Amino acid sequence: MGQMTDAKNAGPDERLSYEQARAELATVVERLETGGTSLEESLALWERGEKLAEVCQRWLDGARARIDAARRQPDA
Repeated sequence: MGQMTDAKNAGPDERLSYEQARAELATVVERLETGGTSLEESLALWERGEKLAEVCQRWLDGARARIDAARRQPDA
């Protein structure tokens, strides 16, 4: 997987910060929980939520890799 910070070749979702993706995902979940949307709109919201969850997971995986790399560094 590419790094999230390499934005020049990234699509619009990959350019979202973790906080942006998480906030939009929360909005999507709220809209799905509230209901009142058509089946087609609900499916579109679900698909958008899946993409946003993937973006968040990539950010978290990247953060974990950085922490693990820092822990392997010998103390200076």
